[in-house]
Amino acid sequence: MSKEENELPPSETPQEPAFNPWGDDLVSDEDYVRLCEEFGIKMIQEMEIPYSLYEKNRFLRRKIIYGHRDFQLILRAIQDQKPWAVMSGIKPSGHFHLGTMTTASEIVEFQKMGGFVYYAIADIESFADNGMTYDESYHNAIDNLADILTLGLDPDRAYIWRQSQEPIVKDMPFTAGRYVTNNMMKAIYGDRDFALYLAALVQVGDILMPQLKDERMPTVVPVGIDQDPHLRLVRDLTKHFKATEIDEKTKKKVEIPFFKPAATYHKLLPGLDDVNKKMSKSRPNSYFNMDDEPKAIEKKLRNAYTGGRNNREEQEKLGGVPEKCMIFKLLQIHFQPDDEKLQDRYLRCRGGMLCGICKKEAIKTIMDYIKDHNARKEKFIPIAKQILDKQ
Repeated sequence: MSKEENELPPSETPQEPAFNPWGDDLVSDEDYVRLCEEFGIKMIQEMEIPYSLYEKNRFLRRKIIYGHRDFQLILRAIQDQKPWAVMSGIKPSGHFHLGTMTTASEIVEFQKMGGFVYYAIADIESFADNGMTYDESYHNAIDNLADILTLGLDPDRAYIWRQSQEPIVKDMPFTAGRYVTNNMMKAIYGDRDFALYLAALVQVGDILMPQLKDERMPTVVPVGIDQDPHLRLVRDLTKHFKATEIDEKTKKKVEIPFFKPAATYHKLLPGLDDVNKKMSKSRPNSYFNMDDEPKAIEKKLRNAYTGGRNNREEQEKLGGVPEKCMIFKLLQIHFQPDDEKLQDRYLRCRGGMLCGICKKEAIKTIMDYIKDHNARKEKFIPIAKQILDKQ
């Protein structure tokens, strides 16, 4: 094996890890621009995306998605009416919270656009990163899966698996490991426990699952930029995986490399208590789970960071700054599906509406959404269990 086969292209290899998929660092707005330039991530607004697709995907429509890798492959598949996939997953290490809800909701939006969903329950990663047994992960996975089904995932257009029960991904550390060196893993992830390196190689199987299990097809993986190391690893290893197809001219079997997985990137959600820090379990007031006690959620929302001015006079004169307000971000990303109502709130904020008035209205909207979500979720719990027990 040559040296070149063991190294990422210069454009995708950092001198030292810029972020950590298992960490709690929040990337600043300035860092987003720098990291996109450094790792070759393109801006989504530079693409010509049909309006009909904006209508189906609020993350595109509301500019929550800001970057991409090879998303043109997905647009071309949609235009040519060819199969394409959207792949993601969840680490079942706890309850469904605001961060996991972001990616889960994106999956649902891409499914509306026509993608077939491949969804991994990352229980091997839960064991490697959190020391959680597969039995513990299983119970969390049922609960997590019920949440995404409640968000609108159509299980009839999805393949869902537990890493610990799926031979394709369990074997991947050996298959992909033939093309990986220790130095390569350190360059991407830094110096980590070897179990995390192995979990990353399992994820190679997760991300390539549509093409390994079914057929060669473009696949988009919605992520926050902190998960980009996984994408860079898989994109480099993809050249070692091929599909056998019939050449239309010669009618002979030929081997064709897999599509490199495409990706879309959303900004990481800051903490409720500090817009400059990432949500973290070490700061309980920075986040909430969807099934937390309503009074506890309301308290965190009342104390949430806003984009208000220093005093009432400045607020009425200059208007608020919704771009820096966690209440507005929550409505924009999760809890206000109506575009007109969201735009009205934005304009009222910019027009001088006081934060106290806004918070009172917004908290009611958020709490009504959560109450409805949790009530509807109950019917999906037995469905989630049935899906996971099929393996």
